[in-house]
Amino acid sequence: MERLRSFTHLNIDLVDEENATELLHAQAHVWNHIFSFINSWSLKCAIQLGIPDTIHSYGKPITLSQLISSLPHLHPKKTPHLYRLMRILVHSGFFSIQKTGKNDEEEGYALTDASKLLLKDNPFSVTPFLMSMLDPWILHDWSDEESVKILKKCKEAITGKGNKGKVIIIDMMMENKKGDEETIETQLFFDMLMMVLVTGKERNEKEWAKLFSDAGFRNYKITPILGLRSLIEVYP
Repeated sequence: MERLRSFTHLNIDLVDEENATELLHAQAHVWNHIFSFINSWSLKCAIQLGIPDTIHSYGKPITLSQLISSLPHLHPKKTPHLYRLMRILVHSGFFSIQKTGKNDEEEGYALTDASKLLLKDNPFSVTPFLMSMLDPWILHDWSDEESVKILKKCKEAITGKGNKGKVIIIDMMMENKKGDEETIETQLFFDMLMMVLVTGKERNEKEWAKLFSDAGFRNYKITPILGLRSLIEVYP
């Protein structure tokens, strides 16, 4: 009888351990999906700092200290954090770590096939597409003057070298008659938030049209299909 109790207790412990392991794996899976956006934002940060092109220009694996000294847009207070950014990008497969130095006594960062697609001079570069996906909702942060400057740069990018395209913006349009009372109130809250925190604002269609005209665009289309925000297509 005592042996049976011991055996039963052992089985319960094993089941509990298995359940606990499964639960931990399930939690990790959920957390992974919740924070999956961090991969995209880390990649965006690397592009804005010019990390892929810097490594490419160096011509061989570059150490962390060499990389820090080669990034002109890296704020001095942020240099201690660059290692952490590179760590997640290495884990994601955008960079690799290779031995470097006279006797391979140091480790340096090198490009992978994925990060080569982020180079400015790569004809197959996916950087413009990636940045457009990560920066669609941006103009409400800026004043009219700054927004016009941003739009002019966008116009240059989509019309240069014979290219034809359009600018896609995901942002709010105030005074949208299709919005319900709660949506309108939330937009008003956002407008006040922009006034307090930054120099930007939420805009109505007339204000959007003036921005586009001042930036040299000829036409636009606003489709209010994204809840608080609208899909705005701007044509040169």
